[in-house]
Amino acid sequence: MKPHIVCFGELLLRMSAPSGEMLLQTPRLDVCIGGAEANVAVSLARFGHRVSLASALPANALGEAVRDGVRAHGVDTRAIHFAPGRIGLYFLTPGAVLRPSEIVYDREASVFAQTDPAIYRWPELLAGATWLHVSGVSPAVGERGAQAALDAMRAARAMGIKVSFDGNYRASMWARQGNDGADVLCELMRHADLAFADQRDIALVLRRPELANGSRADAMDAAFAAFPQLERVAATIRVQHSNARHDLAATLYTRAGSINTHEYAVDGIVDRIGTGDAFAAGVLHGLLRGWNNHGALGFGLAAAVVKHSIAGDFNLASEAQVQAVCAGGLDVRR
Repeated sequence: MKPHIVCFGELLLRMSAPSGEMLLQTPRLDVCIGGAEANVAVSLARFGHRVSLASALPANALGEAVRDGVRAHGVDTRAIHFAPGRIGLYFLTPGAVLRPSEIVYDREASVFAQTDPAIYRWPELLAGATWLHVSGVSPAVGERGAQAALDAMRAARAMGIKVSFDGNYRASMWARQGNDGADVLCELMRHADLAFADQRDIALVLRRPELANGSRADAMDAAFAAFPQLERVAATIRVQHSNARHDLAATLYTRAGSINTHEYAVDGIVDRIGTGDAFAAGVLHGLLRGWNNHGALGFGLAAAVVKHSIAGDFNLASEAQVQAVCAGGLDVRR
């Protein structure tokens, strides 16, 4: 039987200004479904895995449409709770040339943020699972999201299920709560077997600011010392020349040492949003397939590269399409 992965997090609607325009420069917004954990779930499902998504949505036509949009990609949505209320939104102004992209969140008092953590019956939702994937976005939504994420991770740990945690730091969302989130994120990371984090994330959760501008290796050594459960830490390395041209590589650290990938020159970027989630899904895919760390990291990086070419939050590429990037071929596939 295929491995089973459970993802937990908020489903959102993304409202984007048309390419090259400022927000509401013209009275038009492009809409798509998103959310960090949903992005991972969709990508893993398209790679052929059994994936379920636990979340909460409004009990109306909008919530049903979002659920159906995720389910269309093969994700099991039976663990989504429906209740009266509103859906979370975010508004994107895509960057261009040397103008960076901007995001405005409108997620306060969403159904997800207000759902009682006890609604999620984790022993039942995690039954038969191989991995649980959560991220630092859920606690940034509010106290209930934080408690639900912690409950899920503790239940997974007790059941012998591996836990994947993506830091996904959202400074503007934590600022609304009046703190930096370090204590909450530190507690979540204590339960992770695999973390997607760089030296800035480690510096934050350990409250050691000197690590942020030091070497990544030093930060990883500090993380392994602080979190005995942690087995792997993976992250990308991005150099931005303009909004359309980046260089992308990746690292993976274990207690035995580190692995580095070669660098991709990513030119003509279509959409950067969701590329970190594509990376996480790609690494998880490799581990679920039983590949070694080098193979999993290389596939994760290639998945992130592919996502730069696809509009919207979701990485819709198949395993074969990602492998084609790994192979380096640009010939038309017939």
